Amino acid sequence: MKFPIAIEPATQNTAWGVVVPDLPGCFSAGDSAEDAFANAVEAIEAHCEILADEGMDIPVPRPLAERQADPEFAGWVWALVEVDVSRFEGRAEKINITLPRRLLTKIDSYAKARGETRSGFLAEAARAAMR
Repeated sequence: MKFPIAIEPATQNTAWGVVVPDLPGCFSAGDSAEDAFANAVEAIEAHCEILADEGMDIPVPRPLAERQADPEFAGWVWALVEVDVSRFEGRAEKINITLPRRLLTKIDSYAKARGETRSGFLAEAARAAMR
């Protein structure tokens, strides 16, 4: 999942600050821009783990353009960070579904061409549809 992050550039007295607006209370910092990005990923993972432990859903990030329009972050730099949140969704379960043969063939071809599995593709398609 790609999370928009707002980055406040460092000054002589402060580190690079990072806020993850889609995860209230999730923030981080770093002595360099590179550290700030890496620390943002760690902060998002930790935040998502807490949400999962408490039985809460991980919020779906809003579009970057919406976030950029927020006056609270005027002058901040924006970026997207990719975080695999699938491990916080719980244990995998085997299911039995019925699909038309041609559709299943197309799904398999599409997934294989992208180095994915059928299950991974269907899970991501479901996530996208529910956004």
